[in-house]
Amino acid sequence: MSLIVITGASGRLGGRVARRLNGAKRLLVRDAGRAPDIEGADVAVAAYRDGDAVRRGLEGAETVFMVSAAETPDRVTEHRSFVDAAVLAGVRHVVYTSFMGAAADASFTLARDHWATEEHIRDSGLAFTFLRDNLYADFLPFMVGEDGVIRGPAGDGRAAVVAQDDIVDAALAVLRDPGAHEGRTYDLTGPAALSLTEVAAEIGAATGREVRYHAESIPEAYASRASYGAPDWQVEAWVSTYTAIAKGELAAVSTAVPDLTGHPATTLAELLSKSSAA
Repeated sequence: MSLIVITGASGRLGGRVARRLNGAKRLLVRDAGRAPDIEGADVAVAAYRDGDAVRRGLEGAETVFMVSAAETPDRVTEHRSFVDAAVLAGVRHVVYTSFMGAAADASFTLARDHWATEEHIRDSGLAFTFLRDNLYADFLPFMVGEDGVIRGPAGDGRAAVVAQDDIVDAALAVLRDPGAHEGRTYDLTGPAALSLTEVAAEIGAATGREVRYHAESIPEAYASRASYGAPDWQVEAWVSTYTAIAKGELAAVSTAVPDLTGHPATTLAELLSKSSAA
C-alpha cells in the first residue's frame, strides 16, 4: 500500500481510522504530544493554515484522509490552505469528511463551509472522494439537558443519524482501495430517519431516564442558547442544525454504509446499548 496520511489523528474519528488502517501511514496532527502511539506510523506536525508545514507533512503521500478542521469562522480558509499544500506536495487523492446536504444554500450553516471546501477540492485537480456524514448518533445523548429535555426548532423533522464507527468503517473501505472510489460522493447515514421525539424515547429507554423533546420556536432557540456566551456564528450553527432537520435536509437514508462496509448501518438503539455496556 502506498503512503497514506491521516489528519486529525489525535481526534475520535481520525484516531480510529489511524489505528485500524494497515500499511504505510503518517499521522498529521497539530500537537505531537497528542498523537496516538501507533506502531509503524510516523508523525508530522502542522496546522491546516500553515501551508508550508502541511506541504512538508504530506510529501511522499499518495492519498490523504482529510478530517474537517475545528469549527471556526476561518475554517474554509484553513481548508483551502490545506488543499493547496496537498497539490504542491504531489498528493494524488483526497478523501474528505464532509456533511450531508452540503450546499451553498444549506440550512445548516456549517454545511455551507463543507460545500465551499468540496468546490475547492474539485477545482484543485486532485482526485477526491467525499464522505458526507449525517449527524453523529454518538453525540445525541449530549443534546439532552440536565432536566432530561432535548430542545431545538426541529419540529417533526427527521435525521438519519449515523454512528461514528460506521463512518470509520466506510473511510477504511475507501482508503484501502481509493481508486475504486475516485470522484464519488457518499452520504453516510444510519438505517432509519428518526424524529427527535423518537431519539428522546430511545435515549430514555437506554438510560432509564425520562427524556423528552421540546420543539422550540426559532426565537426560543436563540434565547435559550444566549446564556452560553458563544459567538453569533456558533449560536447560528447550533440553531441551524435543528432547522435543517425541520426542513428535511437530513432525512434521506442512504445504503452507502452497508454498500461500503458489508455490514448493516448501526441503529441508534444498538449504539446506545453498546455505550451503556462499555
